[in-house]
Amino acid sequence: MPFNLPIFLTWLRIVLIPLIVGVFYLPDGLLGPSSKNGIACAVFILAALTDWFDGYLARKLHQTSAFGAFLDPVADKLMVTASLLVLVHLARLDAAIALVIVGREITISALREWMAQIGASKSVAVNSLGKIKTVCQMVAIPMLLFYGRLDPGALFGQAGRFTIDVRLWGGWLIYLAAFLTIWSMLYYMKLAWPQIRERTREV
Repeated sequence: MPFNLPIFLTWLRIVLIPLIVGVFYLPDGLLGPSSKNGIACAVFILAALTDWFDGYLARKLHQTSAFGAFLDPVADKLMVTASLLVLVHLARLDAAIALVIVGREITISALREWMAQIGASKSVAVNSLGKIKTVCQMVAIPMLLFYGRLDPGALFGQAGRFTIDVRLWGGWLIYLAAFLTIWSMLYYMKLAWPQIRERTREV
């Protein structure tokens, strides 16, 4: 198993997952609800940043590997799934939305594995639609973990003059992510359909 800086960052992302979940199980006497929300949000953002840096460094340092290519999406899916389960548990996200997002990931992962086995993996390569879905999802989740109002003016000594309802924006974005999730899944299935139909006829 190779070990380098990009792979270390990927492992770090996996290690951070229990922190996102575990902080909500701490006693309220130790941390208040708003503190838990802030910590979970910050940890998720840190983990998401490692996702960008490990890919960038792997290309920059020429340290790409088959193991890294396997581990990176696994870490992403574990992080997203764990966060969605926490949000469902906290009643901040409808279970149906979480099921759509997680179900799509399982379906497309299985589809890509099968397409790779028959030598047609390029047919279901990541496209712009999938990337937009991922961006919406990765912005919505920390917003729902934060689950409150953000006061950017406080950074410039103008507290209370302008606030952002992060909870509202996160809710809209996660619904948009769910819509794009279904759309992208149908798009990938359409690309793979000729191969599926051909293999079905051979059975």
